[in-house]
Amino acid sequence: MRKKRAGSRIRIPDPRYNDVLVSEFINNIMQAGKKHLARSILYDAFDIIENRTKQPGLDVFRKAMSNARPVLEVKARRVGGATYQVPTEVRSARSIALAIRWLITYASDRKERSMAEKLASEFIAASNGEGSAIKKKEDTHKMAEANKAFAHFKW
Repeated sequence: MRKKRAGSRIRIPDPRYNDVLVSEFINNIMQAGKKHLARSILYDAFDIIENRTKQPGLDVFRKAMSNARPVLEVKARRVGGATYQVPTEVRSARSIALAIRWLITYASDRKERSMAEKLASEFIAASNGEGSAIKKKEDTHKMAEANKAFAHFKW
């Protein structure tokens, strides 16, 4: 191996909550470099959550993130001409990235008017252990469980 692996970057926490996870979520919502708009969408979603549930928006967000994080996933491995779906454990950084991606994707598929309302609804649903992001996580775990027989191909 000639070159070093790229190190992980230091993430700057967001200004309102001073939380790195929130800033990471904002960066994933952001489109075309409009970070101010992405921040206002997430902060509005937190305000909507506080109005609906009478709980702090950040707490509901954290619970939703921890509920949506996958533990196992399947990776395709070719062994002797056949492709097997090999279950592997998910690294913590990847599980956070997957949870963020799923929450944003399934929030945008919802029927509410604004993205802030959609995110708020998805966060509330995920914190209660329901919703599309949680279903995606459970489907991923079921796939890994179903292919447990191929776990010995992991290397």
